Amino acid sequence: MKIAKLSSIPEQRVRSPKGKYDVVRQSISQALGGIEDVGTWSGGHPFDVEQVRIVPGAANFPFHAHSAQWEMYIVVSGQGEVRGPDGISAIQKGDSTIFRPGEAHQIRNTGSAELIYLVVTDHCQSDIATYPDTPGKCVLNPILKCFTMNEVSYYESED
Repeated sequence: MKIAKLSSIPEQRVRSPKGKYDVVRQSISQALGGIEDVGTWSGGHPFDVEQVRIVPGAANFPFHAHSAQWEMYIVVSGQGEVRGPDGISAIQKGDSTIFRPGEAHQIRNTGSAELIYLVVTDHCQSDIATYPDTPGKCVLNPILKCFTMNEVSYYESED
């Protein structure tokens, strides 16, 4: 049995060039022996769990939908809003939500302190993310290549 202490899990900051999107991620799954972007078909876990922190005023990622991946969010502290297919709703500590494949989503920190949440995602062998606010843009996962008609930076036209 492995036990991972959050305080010892490395942090990865993902920030867009202008800071509109700004998160600090800690991969709990990898700390417990999971393999990044690899599911059970190649020796990894069937799902990933991360703790994510969003700084005040920022969003996690551009509004996007996955073709195959499910994502569940559990708010640990702070306050913000979640944008989904039905609009925008306020979220705070103790709230949770889930997005099925095809449901666009985004989380934004509207508070004055960090918004912290856990995200649980299933592993699919391949996934294409689309961006409703940026028609024609897609990302091929798990290789994280962004395309319109030509390959572009992940934050192209978003920040």
